[in-house]
Amino acid sequence: MKTKIILADDHKIIREGLRSLLEKQLDMEVIAEAHDGLTTVHLVQKLLPDIVIMDIGMPDMNGIEATRQIMTETKGVKVIALSMHSDRRFVLQMLKVGASGYLLKDSAFEELISAIHTVMANQPYLSPKITDVVVKEYLHGFPKKESTVFTILTAREREVLQLLAEGKTTKQIASALYISVKTIETHRQQIMEKLNMHSIAELTKYAIREGLTSLEG
Repeated sequence: MKTKIILADDHKIIREGLRSLLEKQLDMEVIAEAHDGLTTVHLVQKLLPDIVIMDIGMPDMNGIEATRQIMTETKGVKVIALSMHSDRRFVLQMLKVGASGYLLKDSAFEELISAIHTVMANQPYLSPKITDVVVKEYLHGFPKKESTVFTILTAREREVLQLLAEGKTTKQIASALYISVKTIETHRQQIMEKLNMHSIAELTKYAIREGLTSLEG
């Protein structure tokens, strides 16, 4: 039986390249592609893949939030992060929300194949550079009170912040998240209070700095 895979990356050329390579594997099948986190979550719920190859920096919902939702709402699906980010914050948050593997985009394709086989065998897979990040974290002890967007804001507030930073209106955000405009306004106020920021421009800079969005085309 073939391993069913969903590719989630906001760059079409990367998705097409990965699809072409993966479909040459006799035991693998790409069943869908997604260009943002929200679409990825919906496709996973609908198609129930074995594995999601997940980028982190995507519009509408980043890969960390998408992974958190998939792990919470869908059983039996495994996520492998494929990212340009080797920053410890991204690595640790992806692992914390339940990713089974983490590779960097400069990895050789053979390593991705190896990661898929490893994860399908219920073992975690980390690129050597990522393993180094995790080991150092354990050796030096986790910071007790590190202030990041993941510790300060709730999951819903992070979703709202990302969409605000990407230029969405309150009405558009409410529609995307299926909640009321008033609720979005409340979230925005709480985000500003927690971060001690007073403008969308400040929030946008913060969201980019924290890796919630890259604002790249």
